[in-house]
Amino acid sequence: MYYYELALLKSPLNPLTYQSQDSLDIGIKVLVKLQNRKKLNEAVVIKEVEKPTFKCVNIEELTEEYYDEKMLQVAKFVSQYYVCSLGEALSVYSPFSKKFEKSSEFEIFDSKIRLSQEQQNAYDFLNEKKQALLFANTGAGKTEIYIKIIEEHLNQNKQAVLLMPEISLTPQMQKRLEKVFDKSVAIWHSKITRKKKDEILQKLQVGEIKLIAGARSALFLPYKDLGLIVVDEEHDESYKSDSKPRLNTKDLSIYMAKKFDMQLILGSATVSASSFAKVPYYRLDKTFYDTSKKYVFDDGDSCLTPMILNKISQTIESQNQVIIFLPTRANFKYQICTSCGKSVECPYCSVSMSLHKNDLALKCHYCGYAQQIPDSCPSCGTGIIHNLRVGTAQIEEELKEIFPNKSIKRFDRDEIKTNKQLKTVLNDFNKGQIDILVGTQMLSKGHDYHNVKLAVVLGIDSVLSMNSYKSREKALSLLIQIAGRSGRKGDGEVIIQTKNEEFFDYYLNESNYKEFLESELEFREELYPPYLKLSKVIFAHTNGLKVKEELDKYVRILKSNPNIQVVGFGQCAIFKMANKYRYEIVLRSKNVKAMLEALHSVTSPMAIIDMDTIY
Repeated sequence: MYYYELALLKSPLNPLTYQSQDSLDIGIKVLVKLQNRKKLNEAVVIKEVEKPTFKCVNIEELTEEYYDEKMLQVAKFVSQYYVCSLGEALSVYSPFSKKFEKSSEFEIFDSKIRLSQEQQNAYDFLNEKKQALLFANTGAGKTEIYIKIIEEHLNQNKQAVLLMPEISLTPQMQKRLEKVFDKSVAIWHSKITRKKKDEILQKLQVGEIKLIAGARSALFLPYKDLGLIVVDEEHDESYKSDSKPRLNTKDLSIYMAKKFDMQLILGSATVSASSFAKVPYYRLDKTFYDTSKKYVFDDGDSCLTPMILNKISQTIESQNQVIIFLPTRANFKYQICTSCGKSVECPYCSVSMSLHKNDLALKCHYCGYAQQIPDSCPSCGTGIIHNLRVGTAQIEEELKEIFPNKSIKRFDRDEIKTNKQLKTVLNDFNKGQIDILVGTQMLSKGHDYHNVKLAVVLGIDSVLSMNSYKSREKALSLLIQIAGRSGRKGDGEVIIQTKNEEFFDYYLNESNYKEFLESELEFREELYPPYLKLSKVIFAHTNGLKVKEELDKYVRILKSNPNIQVVGFGQCAIFKMANKYRYEIVLRSKNVKAMLEALHSVTSPMAIIDMDTIY
């Protein structure tokens, strides 16, 4: 009889010991019984052990799937660093299948791309440094550099992965990659079907597919010989998972590249302060086309002022297109009573519900609860509801009234729910069939359209005033990304509606983003990342008293630790979510080991650990 420790996939349990009549390979996926459950659990063999003193249960079934040594090593790191079980860490991976063997055939690619001297200098720097940051202005041609380096690796019979924030996986990028790599490239993200995913996994293993372009899950596919990881729009916070394991795919890419000696390229026009401080970078600030951008400030309040409407009218009359950004979807973000001053809150979350006129409903964007629009205030019964903070749906509605003969479309998560809808809207916009595109942050994600001559930015002050040490970086980065969609070729204009003209004007006109990062890093020294580690422990439970007691207990324990600092604790910004009361503790330390030891000591079933929190 053989005895093995198994990590139960998707389970928070520590590894358990099972027995087998046969000798098993480390990394193989098996099926086992767990307590009284009828359904068999998936598990991974992680090590052989001596016969234990207790009685063991048999491994029920072997599968043809397995996790290789690199997957097991990365999963162990994720489990330790992001404070989760090994089974939860392994569950992010798509395993190998023994059914498929890699073919020895491979083809040579020729992209026929000729780099400019500036691009060639960047290309040489990235190859020399092995792990480096490409700090390239919007329109500087960083995609051509990516393609040339990908081509180099594929021509050495290696594999490559190009990571992008999910919504950046545009039809445009797909076409550019397929033009060079044809059927050797596959697109991977959450909206593709299970059948299509299985087909891609098979072709990746046999070697038909050499390049995967995809969202963060694309990093965790069965690569036999991964030589290159490219993280595009590396500043984007969607690389950080908001569910367990709460890993950061960009940071994990850096870890994997160093550990397994792979080439890594991080790229962005608005690189994150942490990457700028830690990774050698090449500054590519010459744009591919000659462009000039004019910034105009408007001190209105998230509304379409006469000046903005006049500029929109001029732009579309001259056969050019307009994009309008707002950080808020729906019609209005808040409903406030004019008598008692209370907002209309979700009964399950302590947040105001958003007004969706087309659905005749108020909706909670956190738990999905929806209700009929009330005639009067639910709190006092008599007050009149006043709508605050305008959203994309409202701006779209107003524009349709003002420009009835123009094509106006919305680009947000309420409107774009499938990959097909995304492709349709972007293709229509690219063909000039849409005059005005109104959207949320989805608009900022690397779309390249040469006929956009006006970008209107509304509500940027709500990003700047967020309760976060990164609020200045987020606001300026977002603004530059949206501004980058206007005037990709020729002249462009950007209207920014803000009460903070001085801040934005300085870094857009008088200075640059590099200088901003240098001053921001100076401000963060001794206080915030990348100089210190910041983490958060959230406690959540349906019983408010119980969860408060748990918080108080751990505040006392963590405050007594001399190697970490409790920065703050108390109710979360959204105190109640999906009927659970939420409290948090924010921790900071210069010592990574001390921080991890403290986080691993939090064993409460109510706790959610967030290492390297985006605070």
